[in-house]
Amino acid sequence: MTEKRSAAVRMSRAVLWGLTAGVVLTACGGGEEAQSPRVTAAQQCDQTLSPGAAKALEALLGTERFDAAPVGALDRVVGQLTEDYAQGKRRSTHPPMCRPSPADASVQLDIAFGLYDEDDLFGDARPVGLHPYDMGREAQSGSDRAYVFVECVSPRLKGSERRPARIRGTLRFPKSGLPDTVATREANLTVLHSVTLALVKRLGCAGNAGLAETPVLKAE
Repeated sequence: MTEKRSAAVRMSRAVLWGLTAGVVLTACGGGEEAQSPRVTAAQQCDQTLSPGAAKALEALLGTERFDAAPVGALDRVVGQLTEDYAQGKRRSTHPPMCRPSPADASVQLDIAFGLYDEDDLFGDARPVGLHPYDMGREAQSGSDRAYVFVECVSPRLKGSERRPARIRGTLRFPKSGLPDTVATREANLTVLHSVTLALVKRLGCAGNAGLAETPVLKAE
């Protein structure tokens, strides 16, 4: 018997304002519940998303269903940053570590990491569309992007006890279409915090490079 999936009821982006929706799957003829061939939000980004970050990603992308994503990205980024630091680079950029693949949505966001220089910090500047948060060395978030800057001291980074490695996490969501609300900003920052926390843990950064286990979502 050929099974047919009913139309999925996608989670609305209105989840950011407290609305929820379910995805209902049914089988044709037999009344049996069909198994979705897709993966969950928690399985995106090399499984670095906390439960809260997975929910935030669903809200941002307006879906609960994702295509399977490649694994090993976290170790790849750890290797890139370790090499960058060993080479004495002040700044570095790399292809995104994470590009979630929504199965039933066309929007897309990227999460990437690199080294930053002290001059790259926003400091007292207040860029249009960004809001500062008390997280790591510095954090900024808006409706279409977010940044987390940390400093890492780790045995894997020789000399970092004297010269901490400066690591920048960036989330870009250029076609989000979402309004610049507190909920949107916090969702972006929640996702980026979770991936960044997993990265600094894998690097062995002392004190998790100043990141708490849960994101600090009170704007400065």
